[in-house]
Amino acid sequence: MIKLLIADDHAIVRGGLKQLFDLSADLHVAGEAVNGAEVLDAVRTQPFDVLLLDLNMPGISGTDLIQRVKAHCPGLPILVLSMHNEPQVAERVLKAGATGYLTKDSEPELILSAIRKVAAHIRFIAPALAEKIALQATSNQAPTPHLLLSNREMEIFNLLVSGKGVNDIAGELSISSKTVSTHKVRLMDKLNLQSLADLMRYAMQHNLLG
Repeated sequence: MIKLLIADDHAIVRGGLKQLFDLSADLHVAGEAVNGAEVLDAVRTQPFDVLLLDLNMPGISGTDLIQRVKAHCPGLPILVLSMHNEPQVAERVLKAGATGYLTKDSEPELILSAIRKVAAHIRFIAPALAEKIALQATSNQAPTPHLLLSNREMEIFNLLVSGKGVNDIAGELSISSKTVSTHKVRLMDKLNLQSLADLMRYAMQHNLLG
């Protein structure tokens, strides 16, 4: 029996996943979490075989949350189920310690297959996304600017476009406002943007709102 921790802040997503898993005799939803703090509390207090993780949740999230989970439970496989279908996003979370990556439009059979593979500690990437990663690796085109952002810069980028201010981000990430501002200046410089309005337009153009 594969014991799952489902981490997603949308009740309808968790409900749909539970209905899917109820049809499989080898899968059991042993816990749920709606934010990063609940994920960390859960993995500290009980054992799971797979963490099924949404990238964008309130509080600690994304690669920061993955790294914190792996610090507490190095052997826990993490399968990210995200709305983002960009190769660079998948590469970031895999480098952070995730075992697999799927997009939320994946077929149910693919989700089940992915869970079973990562439970066996086998890396899994959605086939369509794996193909994009391979094509990107062999392309001679210059990378899209946001692909040059560090993990922390990308995390702050996501929080900025979600409408959070510098002080809110600092509190959420447990870092100083000065550090957030420094990252903000660097990411804006890398993207050659001048204002938050420019940042929002960039996020819309590259399908990075979430």
